[in-house]
Amino acid sequence: MARKKWIIGTVIVVVVVGAVGAKMARGGNKGAEVRLETAARRDLVATVTASGKIKPKTKVDISADITGRIIELPVVEGQRVHKGDLLIRIDPSTFEASVARAEALLASAQAAEIQSVANRDQAERTLGRSKELRAQNPNLVSDEQLEQAQTQYDVAAAISLSSQRQVDQARAGLQESRDQLAKTVLRAPMDGQVTRVAVEAGEVAVPGTFSRETGLLMTVSDLSVIQVNVQVDETDVVRLALGDSAEITIDAYPDTTFSGRVTKISQSSVSLTTAATSSDRAVDYNVEVTLDNPPPDVRPDLSATAKIVTDTRKDALSIPIIALTVREHTPISTETAPQDTTKAKKETEGVFVVQGGLAQFRPVKVGIAGEEHFEVLEGLQPGDSIVAGPYQAIRDLKDSVRVRPMKQTATPAPARGT
Repeated sequence: MARKKWIIGTVIVVVVVGAVGAKMARGGNKGAEVRLETAARRDLVATVTASGKIKPKTKVDISADITGRIIELPVVEGQRVHKGDLLIRIDPSTFEASVARAEALLASAQAAEIQSVANRDQAERTLGRSKELRAQNPNLVSDEQLEQAQTQYDVAAAISLSSQRQVDQARAGLQESRDQLAKTVLRAPMDGQVTRVAVEAGEVAVPGTFSRETGLLMTVSDLSVIQVNVQVDETDVVRLALGDSAEITIDAYPDTTFSGRVTKISQSSVSLTTAATSSDRAVDYNVEVTLDNPPPDVRPDLSATAKIVTDTRKDALSIPIIALTVREHTPISTETAPQDTTKAKKETEGVFVVQGGLAQFRPVKVGIAGEEHFEVLEGLQPGDSIVAGPYQAIRDLKDSVRVRPMKQTATPAPARGT
């Protein structure tokens, strides 16, 4: 009885396993479910996208060259100014006193110069008379007397020359004091808008000797020409050229797109340390894009994104970007001699072309990349059916494997009465 139960159980297991195997075999024959698309011709636009900040083409940071208390600040942020308008006045009392002191020193030096010149002229006349008398009668003027007259003249001439140099020094000191006094008044260097005021009346202005931010008082910007300063990765910057067109979106104007052109590509990089490790550095380059028609109320430092067009293709044969994959492939050789195929294999870019329900890997050569498609230069013909998704299916797909198209999700019918 036990043996009979064992035989019946074994038969049932065999039947179940066979049924499951048959079902799996039938399911395996259907092939992997993939999304199919056709290689077709499209217009492609290759772009480089980078983010940055709005900035005026020309701006001037106003800072003080002297130390002093601000006694007048007649402008506010956002105010329009013209070249020469008063921006800041620093207390001039100390510098006015310095000018007065320098003027007094100059007057004293000039008086001393007049006296020294008179002494020199007197010594020169005395020396002349001594030489005349000596020429008439050598006994009238001794050698010692002539030497004394010559020495007195030489000393007087030297003092006169020194007095002239002291006058020059005093005059230079006066000019320096006047220049310092003039620096107590800061005026607009150009027509523009005050985009930043960093101080208040009553504060002490100091020169920014060690830090530019420390001495910054205000900023005047020319907002007639607006640029976007973006940072482009080193792998993309080589694709850019001066004059490339761009579309700019400004976060403050979400519903508007502005046009512009690349006007500057930096030749030096800006290295940024990544968060992974301090030794990893992302190398970027500054690129300036000038807006054609900036908004009238735009402000510096607004966040913006520039999509720069690097290349275009009209009616180019293309495939979805997701369809391109990499596989080990043995290049077809025209030589008749046998080759070691294990060593000849190498990773090759290509797509899976579907013919008769089988997906076969085919190498392709691609050109520019649009937003969603690659340009195909070699390897495909218009109308070829290729595997275009999903990503996991393409990743796991093997050469010459049977595939079947994915079922299209039916669009629900609209409800009655709508």
